[in-house]
Amino acid sequence: MSLHFTKMEGAGNDYVYVDGTREHIPAEEKPELVRKLSDRHFGIGGDGVIFINPGRKADFEMEMYNADGSRGEMCGNGIRCVGKYVFDRGMVTDREFTVESFGQVHSLSIMELDENRKAAVLRVNMGKPILKAELIPVKADTEEVVDAPIAVDGEMGYRMTCVSMGNPHAVVFVDDVDHFDVAGIGPMFEHHERFPKRTNTEFVQVVDRSHVKMRVWERGTGETLACGTGCCASAVACILNGRTEDTVEIQVLGGRITITWDRASGEIFMTGPAREVFTGEYDD
Repeated sequence: MSLHFTKMEGAGNDYVYVDGTREHIPAEEKPELVRKLSDRHFGIGGDGVIFINPGRKADFEMEMYNADGSRGEMCGNGIRCVGKYVFDRGMVTDREFTVESFGQVHSLSIMELDENRKAAVLRVNMGKPILKAELIPVKADTEEVVDAPIAVDGEMGYRMTCVSMGNPHAVVFVDDVDHFDVAGIGPMFEHHERFPKRTNTEFVQVVDRSHVKMRVWERGTGETLACGTGCCASAVACILNGRTEDTVEIQVLGGRITITWDRASGEIFMTGPAREVFTGEYDD
């Protein structure tokens, strides 16, 4: 099998992109293909694979998979790269268009172009955060989980705020994120019995009321350099806990992403970079 692909990244969150309008892969073959393509030693390497398909409810569809071959509901950095892909190739002519992911439609805007008139910075309407515990989902005795204790590895010292941005997140505030054991603690949250569908976990250090630092353990992938939905969930958690204003710049390992929670509409807006790294052909 010969497969054309494009490698792209948003704030270091890198995926292999396959143009599903031209490449047709049977659904049952995708999980194994994703695992092969994502492998950083024997494949192309990435946090997962995203197929860019014709849209049913929007201009295009983003079909996103984690590196382990599991299907993901949403990827904030990934959807910006999808937007760049279709804009740069003339698949859309306007600077505003729509992309659906797991049945949810998101509006995208091209905010900045580079010197070659290619998309460089994009803004995405990420929709409204889901705070109801059973819909996230997280097992809880309360309707919402805000600054709630959780026992991890026998320790009761952790407190979490749970948010869904189409996928589940647990946000944990820490004093020193740079030296936090993300690789050790992250998997314990991901596979904790309180998360029926596993969870992404963000470890957040508040710098001031407009800036935070965040590291993320992504469900099905591990620690990544950035997570767009995780940035959204982190901003929501910061605001709910009274730690920041409604617009927050989030420093991740791969760059900076700005999140605004429009309290009037209830919608989250994410603004950040998207970059094409290289294209190629994969032979299996």
